Amino acid sequence: MQERQWITARRSELNALAEELAKKLQEVQAERDELAIAERVLNRLAEQARADAGAVAPVSAKVAGRAVLPIPHRSDAADDGALPGDYRKILAIVREADGPVQVRASGWGWTPRCAASWNLCGPR
Repeated sequence: MQERQWITARRSELNALAEELAKKLQEVQAERDELAIAERVLNRLAEQARADAGAVAPVSAKVAGRAVLPIPHRSDAADDGALPGDYRKILAIVREADGPVQVRASGWGWTPRCAASWNLCGPR
């Protein structure tokens, strides 16, 4: 008789455990489905951002009859070739200098209107 009681008790424990595991499995599946949806949304947003970045044309303005970029268009390029010509000239002057370079002493003949902290440029 004790074997039957043990079997019944054990069966009851296993039934309760099966119910608990089934509930936990449903929660895990629901979270997994939510993560899949979130991943798809992030992929779509990243695709849109890449498409928008490629579609945005930099705005140009005219200064002294020349077309210039008021603010250079930002890119992930790592070389100087991606910079506008004026910026490449500034980099060349700073790199050739032995120390800090004052804008007025650079020989350009003009002083840009910028923040006071930009008056000195040093090589990196």
